[in-house]
Formats: sequence, C-alpha cells, structure tokens
Amino acid sequence: MLKKTEGIVINSMRYRDTSLIVKIFTRELGLKSYIINGVRKAGAKSKAALYQPMTILDLVVYEKENSGLQRISESKLAHPYALIPYEFPRTSIALFLAEAVAKSIYENYHNEQLFDWLKSSLLCLDRNTQEIKHYPLIFLLEMARFIGFGPETPHELLDESRSLPFDAQELPQAIEYLECLMRDSYSCQLKVKKELRSKLLDFLLVFYGEQLDSNQVWKSIAIIRNVMVQ
Repeated sequence: MLKKTEGIVINSMRYRDTSLIVKIFTRELGLKSYIINGVRKAGAKSKAALYQPMTILDLVVYEKENSGLQRISESKLAHPYALIPYEFPRTSIALFLAEAVAKSIYENYHNEQLFDWLKSSLLCLDRNTQEIKHYPLIFLLEMARFIGFGPETPHELLDESRSLPFDAQELPQAIEYLECLMRDSYSCQLKVKKELRSKLLDFLLVFYGEQLDSNQVWKSIAIIRNVMVQ
C-alpha cells in the first residue's frame, strides 16, 4: 500500500556498494527503516544527499505490515534549509539532535505531536535570528516532555535526577537558567557563563540516560560542547 507522509531523516548507513538503509521518523507512520537501492551510484534517480540527518522530506512510501525494511516510492525536499547545511555550528547541532532522537525513540514509535514539534524546532534552528548557544539544552528539555519524562519545573528536574552536579553557589544560577529555558523556549536570551551551560548539558545527558535506562556514549558530545561554549 502506498502512503504519503512527511518524514525527518534520523540517520543512514551504507548497504552493500550502492545502497542505503535509512531511518526516517514519519508523521503518519512513526519511525521506520527504509532500504534505498542504487542511491549511491552515478545517475541514480534519488540522491544520497536527500538522506542527511534531520532533512525534512515529502515521501510516498510502501507500507507493508510485519516487514522490517520498507521501501520509498518517491522522495523530495519538503523544506530546503538555508543555513543548517552550510554553517558548521548549526550542522553540528542538527547531528546532535539526530543522535538525541535516535536514542529516545524506537522502531514504529508514532507520535505526531513530537513530529510537529521536531519539525518546527528544525525550522527555528535554520533561522539566522536564532541564538544557538542555548538551543541544545532547550531541545533536550522539551523533547523529554513529548516522550514522557519531562519535568514541568527546574525543581522537579533536579529532584528526579540521581545526580546533582551543581554546588551551593551554582544551584540558584542553574535554577534561574532552567526557568528561562523552560519559560521562553528558543527565545531565551539569558546571559550565562559557558561553564554553567556545559555543566547543565552534561547533567541533562545523564538525566536522559537515567530515564531511558541507557549508558550509551554520545558520539556528538565533544562537538556540541564546543558549539555551546563559544
């Protein structure tokens, strides 16, 4: 059965010499894995560049029940980016977002509200007016709510975590910062020392590991930390 849907590429891996296996979070069908044959050979109808992480696509896909790998009939860019592919800090953040999503949802996971928020977050990242130093923190805080473990207040977040990296002097600043992030979302413009941003990022990654019961290493963490401390 053919179905139309928007999708956001999460990751891809090479398959044999010319093909890809791509994980795409689709709005109507959830997280799916697709095999795309011949995409990496010269003259291919569909280009491998379409399947970079966090690319937003319009898709026509084959949907077969009880089938692991699905196939794509048609794919095209739904929202060509103006900045994300061309500015290293934004590219790095997009890769971090892809890793965060990949660690947080599973095959066939379906959540249209999460999809709509993720799409709007990416379009926000692509605007030249967006402050990016706070962006990864806001993303982690808000995505946690969509997948079921996001606290509503800084105190709830700190109480739910088994680790508390902030000393007595840092704690009021951390709470004020978290309040701004939770209240103002991507509009937060609070000036915060880079050390506190970095420590809060580490705290949130540990928190995700606790909630998801996962000890996986974050591959993009070194790059994203450098982006946040600029």
